[in-house]
Amino acid sequence: MIRKLTRQMLTAQIFSALTVSLCLLIDSIMIGRYLGVDAIAAYQLANPILLMIGALGSMLAAGIQVVCSKSLGLGSQEETNKGYSSAVALAFGVSTALMLLVLIFRGPLATAMGAGGGGELFTQTKGYLSGFIIGAPASMGALILVPFMQLAGQNGLLIAAVLTMTMTDIALDLLNVFVLHGGMFGMGLASSLSYYAALIIGGVYFLSRKCVFRFSLSGVTFSKIAELIKSGVPAVFNMAAGMVMVFALNKILLGTGGSDAVAAFSVINSIGNTSNCVSTGVGGVALTLAGIFYNEEDRSGLKILSRHLGRYSVILGAVVGLLMVIFARPTVGLFIPNAGALQDLAVLGVRLFAGGLILRCINNALKNAYQAMDKVHLTEIISIVQCAVFPILSAFLLSRFLGTTGVWFFFVMGELLTVAALGLYVKKVMKTEPWKDYSFLLLKDDFSVPEDHILEIDVRTIEDVTKAANAAEDFCRRHGQDARITNHIALCIEEMASNTIQHGFSRSGKQNHLFIRVLYKEDAFVLRFRDDCGAFDPVNYIPREGKDALGIRLVMAVAQDAQYTHSLNLNNLMLKVPIE
Repeated sequence: MIRKLTRQMLTAQIFSALTVSLCLLIDSIMIGRYLGVDAIAAYQLANPILLMIGALGSMLAAGIQVVCSKSLGLGSQEETNKGYSSAVALAFGVSTALMLLVLIFRGPLATAMGAGGGGELFTQTKGYLSGFIIGAPASMGALILVPFMQLAGQNGLLIAAVLTMTMTDIALDLLNVFVLHGGMFGMGLASSLSYYAALIIGGVYFLSRKCVFRFSLSGVTFSKIAELIKSGVPAVFNMAAGMVMVFALNKILLGTGGSDAVAAFSVINSIGNTSNCVSTGVGGVALTLAGIFYNEEDRSGLKILSRHLGRYSVILGAVVGLLMVIFARPTVGLFIPNAGALQDLAVLGVRLFAGGLILRCINNALKNAYQAMDKVHLTEIISIVQCAVFPILSAFLLSRFLGTTGVWFFFVMGELLTVAALGLYVKKVMKTEPWKDYSFLLLKDDFSVPEDHILEIDVRTIEDVTKAANAAEDFCRRHGQDARITNHIALCIEEMASNTIQHGFSRSGKQNHLFIRVLYKEDAFVLRFRDDCGAFDPVNYIPREGKDALGIRLVMAVAQDAQYTHSLNLNNLMLKVPIE
């Protein structure tokens, strides 16, 4: 089930990151080719505002993944709804305020960013800011709805929304350039309208009764807003470190190869950011699923997740890296059409960049998993050394011996040194090699319960239900429980598992899975049922009559606490049966 879930989420995450990157890439190419030098300069000068909106949205999206995966792992739909309500309210308030401020002060902002106080460059910069900022609410709204769509298991809808945004942006860019001749204001407005198109596609689900999240003004709390911001801060560290790296490498390149080297670096960065969709996808899946498994105290789930993410990191990093090496020249040709030294410089840089993709995927998976497991400061440190310290240090030292070519090793060396540093840190903290028994997860010995206090069962047929109930009885007896507790645990498994198979499995028409996990604790047994059938809440909805109704009522009477959530397109039921 974890493998299937990882694959589905990874597909949606990578597709989302890829289409957004391609959208920005196409904007940059079209502005440069059709609107002239002043236009591309205006686009670059307006970038800080674009980055600020993106940074705030990314911070909030990361905070959502951490906070809501935690509440879902604990089985609290109420806390998840508070996170949803607070995130929506905060995004709307911040983005609306930004939109109004930029529209009012777009002239002074253009001047402050270096466009001067008049002339064509000033007009183009101010125009682009005006067109783009109109879409700020939709831009930030789309960013925060992405994690909620994934948590709701709406991966198909996410892909549809992102694809709509990309196609709309391309169509409107072409319309602006060849028909309307709206200049940079039109280019900015095209981006804005594409964000609104994506928001409308995604909003259909969130406004429907099928939505698993519920917005309420009472759910908007300052404490939840603070938690979202605090949990999302590492994303800001990551972006800030990247900005510092670009600034520092520009300075180094000016000294080794002049403006041509800086221009080549700009192309390498654009292509590299697009290829990084795979590492962004791997990191996004780690952030969400690691948070859920960690808060469920599921050590085996974390191990299985890390194994699958490691495999996908190698495969995806190798495939995309190979494609970059093979198609480096035609891709660079989109930016630098004329063959020559400048094109050769950029092609070499792209091919060297490709060598670090596998390591970037692995580092992002670990970094985001640590963030999800409440190791926020460690995540921040990794972001700083991975995206700034090690790349800058490598570029500076290697440029002394290899010139500009030495600078192009910044990415692969930065990732390699980060992996090495993490390995040394894990060895020091865990007192063992990082790869032994998944020590790199940095899980303490007292995390979860001892392995002999855990029973995990995969159920697919009615016959499996009987075997599961018998296994649970043996499990209870091994831990010294009397017949009453043993029968209670077996009853819960028999009734809930039989109900899932008879009604959930038969209706779906596909191969389904039910995973049961039993934890033995000092004061209670905790049972977790997880299946991929249609949504059904046995806590708040019990059939009025029939055997199923009686069975569910008996289970709810036995359980001291029952929590149900529907996330990642899965039913999740947690039952706590007390030991008296």
